[in-house]
Amino acid sequence: MSKEEKEFFNPNKDIIWRACKGYPPGIYEQVLCEDKKAHTWTRIVKWCAGVDTHETLAHDCWEEVYILEGELIDTKKKIICGKGMYACRPPGMKHGPYISPKGCLLLEIRYK
Repeated sequence: MSKEEKEFFNPNKDIIWRACKGYPPGIYEQVLCEDKKAHTWTRIVKWCAGVDTHETLAHDCWEEVYILEGELIDTKKKIICGKGMYACRPPGMKHGPYISPKGCLLLEIRYK
């Protein structure tokens, strides 16, 4: 199975926001496209103001993240990651914890 073919559409009209499983309360997603069998996806992730992950993260896949709005603070590295910043993380790369005092909106792509 692969990702579903989709032509241009408006996610804000066609896809509901849902809580991200395994993440702290206040983090929501709109899954734009996914391959459930391969566990790969493209999604928009919304962090509400004040969300804090409290822990270091790592994934078993590649992860690319682009900040569309707002900012994340990497509390371990003590850096502010704002609008227009990008990350590309290989499988197993440790990152975070993060806090988003004002909230943020991210484009995230995960693949094997």
